[in-house]
Amino acid sequence: MSKVCSICGKGKASGGHIVRKGLAKKVGGIGMHVVKNTKRTFEVNVQNVRINDNGTIKQVKMCAACIRTGKYTKA
Repeated sequence: MSKVCSICGKGKASGGHIVRKGLAKKVGGIGMHVVKNTKRTFEVNVQNVRINDNGTIKQVKMCAACIRTGKYTKA
């Protein structure tokens, strides 16, 4: 199953999960230090939606951001 929005083309994005340890400077420590930085992926909130497109009813995969715009009417 593809995790890509059929309207805007938004898909998976890669990033990192940063682990920090230590006491913050404003609390009296020497600051937060980066201990580990692991790669991760950010998934898109894609949902199956039935829309009315010029009188024809289609089922497409749309991200939540495109659903909120209200450009397409649900069938």
